[in-house]
Amino acid sequence: MDNTGYTPAPAADFVLPFDVVGAGVRGRLIRLDGVSARALSAHALSEPAARIAGEMLALAALLGTALKLDGRLTAQTKSDGPLDLVAADYYGAEGDKQKGVRGFARFDERRLAPAAAAPSFAALVGAGSLAITIEPRRGGQTYQGIVALSPKGLAASAETYFQQSEQLPTLIRLAAAPVYQPGKRGASWRAGGLMLQVTPESQRSNEDWERLTALARTVEDIELVDTELSAETLLWRLFNEEEVRVLPAEPITFRCDCDGERIAAVLRSYSAEERAGLADPDGILRARCEFCGRVHEIAAA
Repeated sequence: MDNTGYTPAPAADFVLPFDVVGAGVRGRLIRLDGVSARALSAHALSEPAARIAGEMLALAALLGTALKLDGRLTAQTKSDGPLDLVAADYYGAEGDKQKGVRGFARFDERRLAPAAAAPSFAALVGAGSLAITIEPRRGGQTYQGIVALSPKGLAASAETYFQQSEQLPTLIRLAAAPVYQPGKRGASWRAGGLMLQVTPESQRSNEDWERLTALARTVEDIELVDTELSAETLLWRLFNEEEVRVLPAEPITFRCDCDGERIAAVLRSYSAEERAGLADPDGILRARCEFCGRVHEIAAA
């Protein structure tokens, strides 16, 4: 790796782009800590369900930053299992707002089999689909691609999406893990991921791709979420026999663009009687954002 004039990536809350020189392969490494902890703090989820929600945050940020998107990318599952909906939004930078992600999951633990102490991805989500929706902020048309969910997990489902829609060989690894700290109730969550993808213009060889993906598959979940392990060290562990060019890290924040004014605009289409019926006894309408947990208070009048 050439580190001339290079500023190392932070411990967490970044996406690190890199290229494997000469192989026609590009990659991205993501690690979330404060961002994923904030996103998942708004939801009461069991550990297996929170793990999938954390992976979805990492996936949305990997895809959104890879597209250099000016707008929003939504990755969402819909399925018939106890965890029937998982969604994450990635927002591109806009004005004084940084690139960021938010997430939501809907989970009915009562629908889990009693013996499922550590349920698999398939047991949690059941049968369903993964949808990737891209909404450019200026011009361009909204695009949506949908693939069936793989019982092997979100990463395998996303690989199928790229194979079918973009026809680009892609490898994705995702991980999420709880962190317990003395004196703090409950866990905070970290998430991480690694993506390798053949560049559209590359004159690739199957041998190069197979070698690199075999190396990438050796990454451990703990390596993806360990904030004590630098991103550069991890890439060195994986690809120390390759020529890897590491680009500047891109910071990722928690970002929710929920807007009380938009909610108020919708409520104005209701009659005064309907608004009064929705209000609390004090005459205030309270709408909770399912992504960030913020409660918007709007006078019924």
